[in-house]
Amino acid sequence: MDRQRFEELVIRAIEQLPPEFQDKLENVDVLIEDWPSRAQLGRMRLRDRGQLLGLYEGIPHTERGNSYNLVLPDKITIFQKPIEALCHTESEIEAEIVSVVRHEIAHHFGTDEKTLRKLEGQKRRRTKRPK
Repeated sequence: MDRQRFEELVIRAIEQLPPEFQDKLENVDVLIEDWPSRAQLGRMRLRDRGQLLGLYEGIPHTERGNSYNLVLPDKITIFQKPIEALCHTESEIEAEIVSVVRHEIAHHFGTDEKTLRKLEGQKRRRTKRPK
């Protein structure tokens, strides 16, 4: 997938967020990179660059105090190549982008990795149940 199309899908995923979340993203930069850097992998204690699909770097809302002002924007990076390697079709890529964007934005709002994994596991179990 070319970068422009990938960017369009990331923008669409952000635009699909509820307004109450979009309104609180004013000091967040969303970037797209091909692969995570060695430093990013090191911070996450990962060796395989294909394991990291997205990364939130910043101070979550839940950790901000009264002195939080005049700071650089938080950063959410979406990694194109690992997402593409995981998916087979454009619709799978789009769904994965939505999932990764929401996951990283949840970190921005203070949700930890353990809680997110638990919630994502519950969601997967609900969607796989026969009707």
